[in-house]
Amino acid sequence: MKLSELAEITFSVLEQGDPDEEIRGAAGLDLAERGDVTFLANPKYTPQIRTTRASAIFLNANAALDRPDIAVLRARDAYLAYTRALRVFYPEPAVAPSIHPSAVIDETARIDPTAEIMANAVIGKNCEIGAGVRIYPNATVYDNVRIGAGSVLHSGVAVRENCEIGRNCIVHNNTTIGSDGFGYAKDEEKRWLKIPQVGRVILEDDVEIGANTAIDCASVGETVVKRGAKIDNLVQIGHSCTVEEDALICSQTGLAGSSVIGKRVILAGQVGIAGHLRVGDDVVITAKSATSHDVEDGKIISGVPAFDNRDWLRSIAAFRRLGEMARTVRELEKRLAAIEKE
Repeated sequence: MKLSELAEITFSVLEQGDPDEEIRGAAGLDLAERGDVTFLANPKYTPQIRTTRASAIFLNANAALDRPDIAVLRARDAYLAYTRALRVFYPEPAVAPSIHPSAVIDETARIDPTAEIMANAVIGKNCEIGAGVRIYPNATVYDNVRIGAGSVLHSGVAVRENCEIGRNCIVHNNTTIGSDGFGYAKDEEKRWLKIPQVGRVILEDDVEIGANTAIDCASVGETVVKRGAKIDNLVQIGHSCTVEEDALICSQTGLAGSSVIGKRVILAGQVGIAGHLRVGDDVVITAKSATSHDVEDGKIISGVPAFDNRDWLRSIAAFRRLGEMARTVRELEKRLAAIEKE
């Protein structure tokens, strides 16, 4: 692909270099070779520009470059432009419409002829599999499931009964959609009686779910992950939760039942959300934090229990000095005791 074409596709401006130079791939600064395009988004990697072998580089508007032998593609967001380049050079393989002979498909299931069903996949009664869906080996789709066009289930995925997956979703290996919610009532003999979990899970369009994640169905009603939300590996989403549009939930995070995660929220790794809470739009909760109260829109919070990030940073700075402060207090106590004795 010519540099000029790459600039057009990535919405960048060719500032330096030959428009007709051929670019064959994309790679990071330390891995790129001649014919590759690379990028600089984090200033701490600026020294690597001197040694990169890339033919071209995406740079943000304010980034400087002192190398005349490398083409410059100026972009509003260099990382986003690089991502678009990666998608051009390394596209997903095309779906090969087919049903493997070892797949087990109930006769009442409706499979679009453009779908690809691989070895040992199981599809239950009254399922509906849309156009261009790809189901990898050993995935299991229970009864009455709907999967929208262009979605992908990787091997080991289980989609439980009555769940619905939208268009262009990706569910990675060994994830379960619609497992029973964690609901029990204590009987007269103080034993746990299982509450029937008869709801379902809905993934709206363009949702991606990482590997080994569990999304529980509602006891009654729906657990919903809305359009464009991205969920990492090893995440637990409890029954009746709602994850709003474009939320980002990182690994080892847990949502207790009936919690609501707002639009564009970022939950970093190992965040805990107590049940029946609302986390407002555009909130960021930093890693290893937990909240037991609602969070207002736009807040950045940290800690256990979580509170304003700036206050948390000041508290951590003070915490590091607690040993020194304790020694100071003991010394002052001794001096005060001596004064009182006199």
